[in-house]
Amino acid sequence: MSTQAALIASGGVLTDKQEVRVSAHTHITGLGLKPDGTAIHQASGLIGQKDAREAAGYVVDLIREKKFAGKALLLAGVSGSGKTAIGMAIARELGNKIPFCPMVGSEVFSTQVKKTEILMSNFRRAIGLRIKEMKDIYQGEVTVITPVEGEQQIHGYGRQIAHVLLGLKTTKNQKTLKLDPSIYETLKKQNIKVGDVIHLESATGSVVRLGRCDVHLGAHDISGDVFVPLPNGDVFKQLEVIQELTLHDLDMANAKPSNGSNDIISVIQGITAPRRTEITGRLRGEVNRVVSKYVDAGICEVVPGVLFIDEVHMLDADCHAFLNSALEQPISPVVIVATNRGFTKIRGTDITAAHGIPPDLLDRMMIIRTFPYNQEELGQILKLRLQIEKIQMDLNAVKYMSKLGTQTSLRYILQLLSPCNTIAQTNGRSVITTDDITQATELFLDAKASSNVIAHSDGYMA
Repeated sequence: MSTQAALIASGGVLTDKQEVRVSAHTHITGLGLKPDGTAIHQASGLIGQKDAREAAGYVVDLIREKKFAGKALLLAGVSGSGKTAIGMAIARELGNKIPFCPMVGSEVFSTQVKKTEILMSNFRRAIGLRIKEMKDIYQGEVTVITPVEGEQQIHGYGRQIAHVLLGLKTTKNQKTLKLDPSIYETLKKQNIKVGDVIHLESATGSVVRLGRCDVHLGAHDISGDVFVPLPNGDVFKQLEVIQELTLHDLDMANAKPSNGSNDIISVIQGITAPRRTEITGRLRGEVNRVVSKYVDAGICEVVPGVLFIDEVHMLDADCHAFLNSALEQPISPVVIVATNRGFTKIRGTDITAAHGIPPDLLDRMMIIRTFPYNQEELGQILKLRLQIEKIQMDLNAVKYMSKLGTQTSLRYILQLLSPCNTIAQTNGRSVITTDDITQATELFLDAKASSNVIAHSDGYMA
């Protein structure tokens, strides 16, 4: 077999879009399901785990239909069996419209903030809001920008701008606006000129340049500007704008309201203030009441999202009790947790329970099990990672490393890819061979090998 035929590597021309940082789950784009809900063996960056992916597909459908709020899902399986990958795939399937907040169980332990406060903050990050708002805007092609100076001089060096006259035109009519001088500064910063099409909000005074009006487009244009058509309708319009945010965003906005002070003491206090502060239950109650009022008025829509907690066995009894009560709240996200533990002690207690989770909380959860990958699946995952990381490896080395993965773990062989590639380049090769893998395993031990070394010692490394 020729070297070219025996290579596993990515093809095609590299572009700027492909030059992105590679992480453990960069390649995952979804659950890889057919329209009927059955899993494709290798699709959307996932390989194997068909039963788990099909079950996750039903969970995604329930979340989209808002029939899974306040419930919990447990992904249980051995280390390296794709639990976090399935959690990320669920997030990819849901898209950007539904909030997804990932965290690790050990994040709750902090010297600044209580454990339950961190959990509550993440809970509220996973609850989205869609607020409908009618905004008064002026939109059109700029016909005139005239700053008008006042009679009063500024320290004898010139006159202050009193207001600015801004002319706008659409296909239906045109209007001249008398605006605050601060808007003139905004126009200058954005380099807005006569002939540009802009969008001006009446309430906030914010200006957005949409582009150059296409009536000024010549036969030969080399400016590279964006040309847009002349807006239709009236210059003054009322548009319905939908803003998407979370309950945590509202909490933080009301926890530290701006007092408008720009003095040096306020700036220093803002820099030196601790980044993590607790939000009182009273403030959250006020935010909830305002949100409920908006929901009843039809202005706001609550969108329950997903809170993903990896390594849930790291939470202690207090956190489990909080999760139990939080799931019963009227507004609660979908909680997805993952663990690789079997029967183990609940953190902070002497009680042994399945997955390190109290039985009353575990009884609320739907459980999806993941299984260890076989050698063939390990080889397919390895080839996929080689394509993502743009590393070349011959087929014999792929088979050898796949077999090594059944004896050690998936994470170990994936972590060996970069050292093996460096060793091959040091030896003057661009393709990883079996010898490079053998040399890497002698330099870097896996967890089982390291445990065996310690097991034959008297408590110290020999």
